[in-house]
Amino acid sequence: MAETAIFVPGGYRYVRGPFQYSGGAAAEPGFAVERVRFARPVPLVEGFAAIEAHLGGLGRPLTAFCACELRSPAPFTEAGFVAFNRIYVGTLERWGIFRDDENPVARSNVCPEIDPPGEPSFHAFSYTVPARAGAARGFVVAGSGEAPEGKGSYEERIIRRGDTSPEAMREKARYVLGAMEARMAALGAGWADTTAAQVYTVHDFHPLLADEIVRRGAARHGITWHFARPPVTGLDFEMDVRGVASERVIAA
Repeated sequence: MAETAIFVPGGYRYVRGPFQYSGGAAAEPGFAVERVRFARPVPLVEGFAAIEAHLGGLGRPLTAFCACELRSPAPFTEAGFVAFNRIYVGTLERWGIFRDDENPVARSNVCPEIDPPGEPSFHAFSYTVPARAGAARGFVVAGSGEAPEGKGSYEERIIRRGDTSPEAMREKARYVLGAMEARMAALGAGWADTTAAQVYTVHDFHPLLADEIVRRGAARHGITWHFARPPVTGLDFEMDVRGVASERVIAA
């Protein structure tokens, strides 16, 4: 099972991952996760300021920030992705969240195929609040594409790279769904605990929808399909999932 750690200042635990994101975050006892979506994509600097103001208005520390969903103009090269991530985690470091290349914040970062933002932007974010009596604590699992984590470049690790045939898409989806299940299991959750599941691809995944997604319980509240590409060139299928009791939409 994936390794987890507790981020005490934020009131949540997380699945340990690479420096740019954790594999997922779940509220600790006494806390719950809330999600906020922006009415339109908000550029990174402006978005961080809006998140800071939102948390301040709730009386929550910046360390309560536990997950975010980003939108980027186009897939990055591997080197470009690393460079972007270093800029992104700089703010988390100033907020007292990112330290010693350890990042507790879960994240998805995808690229809309049509009408993309002009620069990397926030789509949504999640954070912890004190839990009301009897409320579910909640969790957010970070996005994953079809590249197993480990050594080597993305190009070396992408499953069926360059192949978007029905059989290849099924294999890619099976890996991604398995990654979602492993991360949820590490956080003590499963499909029955989800309130939403999102798919990011520009390819036809209907042939695998019933057998690979619906039958395993991954679409118990339907599937939200974003016509978008994963963040690194060569990836074709990504998902993220969450189980939260409160969601809202705000303008930045």
